[in-house]
Amino acid sequence: MNTEQLERIHTGQGFIAALDQSGGSTPKALLQYGIKEDRYSGDEEMYAMVHGMRTRIIQSPAFNSEHILGAILFENTMDRFIDGQLTADYLWEQKGIVPYLKIDQGLAEPELGVQLMKPIPGLSDLLKRAVSKHIFGTKMRSVIHEANPEGIRQAVQQQFELARQIAASGLVPIIEPEVDILSKDKEASEQLLKRELVTQLSALEEGVKVMLKLSLPSEDDFYRELAADPHVVRIVALSGGYTQAEANEKLARQHGLIASFSRALSQGLSDQQTDEEFNSTLAASIQAIYEASIT
Repeated sequence: MNTEQLERIHTGQGFIAALDQSGGSTPKALLQYGIKEDRYSGDEEMYAMVHGMRTRIIQSPAFNSEHILGAILFENTMDRFIDGQLTADYLWEQKGIVPYLKIDQGLAEPELGVQLMKPIPGLSDLLKRAVSKHIFGTKMRSVIHEANPEGIRQAVQQQFELARQIAASGLVPIIEPEVDILSKDKEASEQLLKRELVTQLSALEEGVKVMLKLSLPSEDDFYRELAADPHVVRIVALSGGYTQAEANEKLARQHGLIASFSRALSQGLSDQQTDEEFNSTLAASIQAIYEASIT
């Protein structure tokens, strides 16, 4: 574990940029950026297009360590280069931004009101590769749709079981049991989730460090006390489908949470924009998210 990066994430001001759309979400991300499917053929061209989009974001003057603490990548991005450097090395050495890797392989079918993570074949090898490519931490997502106590228990337990394996490899896991913002019983789900998080954190071995990535809560400051747990490096919030303005407004009311936004970060960016237009739009988004993260 890089102790300089750990200290930056634990105490620094700013937010985590989520640049980790992958698989089925990649065409949607490209379409939102103004690139239709008729502009590429096959996965390799698609991933080259999305890497070009992410490279443009990362290389923008607006994307800097003054506002951004870390960036979450997906595996294909980790394996690619920016200006002759592996993406993670470019982020840290040129930008001062801590690199993370999305490791989950998507969601299983809904059961007991939740979607667990699909199995992650070859996880041990992936973690070794991540360490060799100077990744600091990982991120993995499951989703809670209903306030089902057993389903939520299983989702959190699965997250922490994998977190132990990730921590043992020298990486810091971001645990993300997202609560669907459209859930009819979102607040009740959050109550159950918080209880399970407290239980699992209390059972972690001494010295194990994790991060939590949680949906913006219905009750302001609901997760604030978890930030004081000695195992928790930082708590970050996902935008979860809210617009950038909605997400920023809700985040600004939370103490102890910083942003880890994806769609809200890239909102308004387009392949057709000039560099001046692109950088100006991105700078405005980054500034707004940063301000909401430091309240």
